[in-house]
Amino acid sequence: MAWSVPGGLLEVPGASESIELWCYADRFDYGHGDTVRLKVHTTAEKFNVNIVRDGAEPRTVYTRKNLTGREQETPWDAYATGCDWEDSLTFSIDSGWEPGFYLIILEAEENGRRQEHEGFFIIRPADPRDVDFLLVHTTSTMLAYNDWGGGNHYRGLPDGHLNDTPSPFSSSQRPIARGMLRKPVGAPRNIHTNTPEIGWVPRHETYEWAWLNGYSRHHADAGWATYERPFTVWAEGQGYRVGHTTQSHLHLDPAALEGYACVVIVGHDEYWTWEMRDRIDSFVDDGGHLARFAGNYVWQVRFDEKAQTQTCYKMPFADPYIDQDITKVTTMWDWKPIGRPGAATMGLSGAAGSYIRYGSASPRASGGFTVYRPEHWIFESTDLYYGDVFGAAPICVAAFEVDGVDYTFRKGLPYATGEGGAPENLEILAMTPAVFGAEDRWSGTVPIGAPLEEATALLEEAYDGNPPEYQTDTVRGAAMIAAFVRGKGEVLTAGSTEWVNGLIHRDPFTEQITRNVLNRFTRAEASGSADVKEPS
Repeated sequence: MAWSVPGGLLEVPGASESIELWCYADRFDYGHGDTVRLKVHTTAEKFNVNIVRDGAEPRTVYTRKNLTGREQETPWDAYATGCDWEDSLTFSIDSGWEPGFYLIILEAEENGRRQEHEGFFIIRPADPRDVDFLLVHTTSTMLAYNDWGGGNHYRGLPDGHLNDTPSPFSSSQRPIARGMLRKPVGAPRNIHTNTPEIGWVPRHETYEWAWLNGYSRHHADAGWATYERPFTVWAEGQGYRVGHTTQSHLHLDPAALEGYACVVIVGHDEYWTWEMRDRIDSFVDDGGHLARFAGNYVWQVRFDEKAQTQTCYKMPFADPYIDQDITKVTTMWDWKPIGRPGAATMGLSGAAGSYIRYGSASPRASGGFTVYRPEHWIFESTDLYYGDVFGAAPICVAAFEVDGVDYTFRKGLPYATGEGGAPENLEILAMTPAVFGAEDRWSGTVPIGAPLEEATALLEEAYDGNPPEYQTDTVRGAAMIAAFVRGKGEVLTAGSTEWVNGLIHRDPFTEQITRNVLNRFTRAEASGSADVKEPS
């Protein structure tokens, strides 16, 4: 069955006359001694496999040529149930494989036509002492946006129109949509870097680019290519030894963070399970340090036993768990019956921030953070003063989706009110205005990304028409950089999905702040951790 969705490619077997070539590994991550089971579907007779350890210096580490291709039967709802393809290639991860992020690049050629596709897997560090910090990839957000096979947590269920009804289920047992793992340098991000003139009409360049170049409409919403890769390239270039793991492993293994001094999260960090939060809360309580250069912390999700199917209903009364365990209902963490507001773990929440420079959402905002507490240690050696703005347009480190808390001002300084679960000792270090959704001034004649009506409707339905006072008439919020101490540990959150853009463009303020956080947190004491070197 052929599918057509405005704004980008939708990859479904049988929907194109081009060579079909897709793959996925049976897991997102492996340790030494594990076996990788690679599943490949192709209409080509032969295909090649190249595996690249990606980062600041990509290196091909494994190659197989002229493997026999075959078409594999694929369920129509593979996005929810998985592809269930048979193994096409297996290999073991021995000690010769370095920890890191690996791209699986498939190649096929037929009748003069050439096709490529990529998959991925991660090899976790064998010993925490071998790395300076552990980067937790936001694979649950990637699962939420991955639309390979026709659906994700935003669209896909047949609705007789554009199939824009969300699927509550997303499977890891399928390929990753084109653009989430690899794409050209300079591909547009989910921000507009120009300052619009009077009479401007919003555009969404990421969708336009996807449509013209044959990429998923969600290519910039999640994944290695947009977020974790630029951070890894920058960090490795600075001399840091980066360890990698996934949210899936964090969910499954209570000891996933044991021995590390510092955990880092970057980019679009929207979806977490209860178990993931347990791991990170215990890590910080026991003396660990969390550096979160990421935004949009909003949704609770659930996994099946093997963490292969992710569930998120979003509307709480649609989730069957409403009558089983209300604390595990898959909706906003800030939904009061769950009893575990997002800010209690991360310091900030997407429910008090939302959007900047995304379509008509704060389209002329500075795109940067305004400094309010320049004496804080994160600003050492930056020469930043009270009221200074860093990372502003055209860089835009405070843009797309952002996190904040309910706040007030006293004597020129922002303070969290404590509404929404913000820690009592939270320090707001820098901030900038944000809005909860995009404004429609064009009477429905212009596409609006993340319209305000959707956000307000969600709150109304989630709270059965009676949201708490701090979320009543919610229209405006803020992106923030904030810090707090929890137990024996410490958390620093730069609440923006686009923090990494400051590193891509080598903004000196963003770089120095990032170094300050990593240097302080990687030198901290942790059970079993080693002393770390001075980054160059």
